[in-house]
Amino acid sequence: MAGAMNGITAQLEAATTAARAAVTVGDIPRLHDATLVEAMAAIENLGRTVDALRVAVAAEAAERSRPVLGADRLAARHGCRNALELIARITQVSERTAASRCRVGAGIRIRETLTGDVLPPRFPAVSDALNAGQIGLDSATVIINSLGVVEGRAEPRMLVEAEHALVGCVLGVDTTTGEPLTPLTADQTRAQALQWQVALDPDGAAPREAAAMLQRGFGKTGKRGDLTLYRLAAIPELAGRVERLMSAFLSPNTTGRFLTAEQVADALVDGDTRTAEQQRHDALISILDAASRSADMPTLGGTAPTVLVSVTAEALATGTDAGWIDGVEEPVSISTVKQFICNGGVQKGFFTARGRIIGLGSPERGFTAHQRRGISLRDGGCVIPGCTIPAGWCEVHHVQEWARGGPTHTDNGVLLCWYHHHTIDTSGWQISMRSGVPYVRPPVWIDAERQWRRASKSRAIARPGKKTAAAVLRT
Repeated sequence: MAGAMNGITAQLEAATTAARAAVTVGDIPRLHDATLVEAMAAIENLGRTVDALRVAVAAEAAERSRPVLGADRLAARHGCRNALELIARITQVSERTAASRCRVGAGIRIRETLTGDVLPPRFPAVSDALNAGQIGLDSATVIINSLGVVEGRAEPRMLVEAEHALVGCVLGVDTTTGEPLTPLTADQTRAQALQWQVALDPDGAAPREAAAMLQRGFGKTGKRGDLTLYRLAAIPELAGRVERLMSAFLSPNTTGRFLTAEQVADALVDGDTRTAEQQRHDALISILDAASRSADMPTLGGTAPTVLVSVTAEALATGTDAGWIDGVEEPVSISTVKQFICNGGVQKGFFTARGRIIGLGSPERGFTAHQRRGISLRDGGCVIPGCTIPAGWCEVHHVQEWARGGPTHTDNGVLLCWYHHHTIDTSGWQISMRSGVPYVRPPVWIDAERQWRRASKSRAIARPGKKTAAAVLRT
């Protein structure tokens, strides 16, 4: 075995010498355009072969360095704490790169059972294509990482179908019909893989969104000279808003009022358990929404910056599958799509099965600017008690759901900040309209009797002894 291994090493060293003799870095600037393109493809093919071997040896090193092997594990015998340190020391790559190679290698590695039986790789189609040099490491990583997220929950037959379809996308062939396609890059493959994630995951996008809600945040991380540094962990809804607004207005300057420590303590009484960073994240969404409604905001194609959200009629009707925000790769749940519709309206498009546009309906708008002004005067801000988000930063919520026939009328609309709008169906708060006046009822943990209370923070509401109230609108 030692002789065979030495033979492999000698052959690899000979291949390295041959590659260096074929072309050097100094030769590249002197190549003609056609030769440069040809060389790029040939070098990439060579790199794919090397990458397949890299991930294979990394995965094998990880397998032989498992903690259960104790002092006899490969890493320990070489004075390393684990496989990642061993790989990093031998190859001089970062441990992050070593970890990535191990993950991909584990997906293409032939496995053995406790009884010694041989099992195929977890992702055999990727393994075959990578070993044959047909796909690159980036594409293989995208497919394995994306499908690995739902591997334990997906129906096995569909998982196999998804793997073959994604490999086909990289190779440029429709695995169902055999029809030739334009080969996809790794970035394009990632977009396809995300759609497969939605199709494969029986729980849909909602669990992932729930986890993302807990991790969201926006806060200061320190100072660098005269610069203040921030860290932003944005959910897809915020990412879509930011991408769209930044396209129209590169560097908007907006400030907002965030809760102090005392206000946070008071908010806990009202059931608000958000951290300061979560509050800033939610306020930023409201600020961006307010900025997008401003007459001073630059336009895109003659219209105000608008976040586009697409969803099929079937998904909207059944509440399954997912929707997609323009400019954001990750899918969003149907509840998120409905919130966008509630606040911004909807326009129906009609397509053939192959994707050709055959009709586009008229926009079924959300609340108009005039309706919004009237509702803002009546409510004065988010109607949830204890919330300090002002009217200009709020969204207008259909109390009776629009999809179920709720009218887009001031008698059916109330102001909610983004956070309370986003959580109105799960937070325990309830809203009712009585003769055009909003009433709210708190969750049981805030008010055991759950009494309905009129909700308004506006000074335009009639004072005691007055029958009506008037307000002046500046247009």
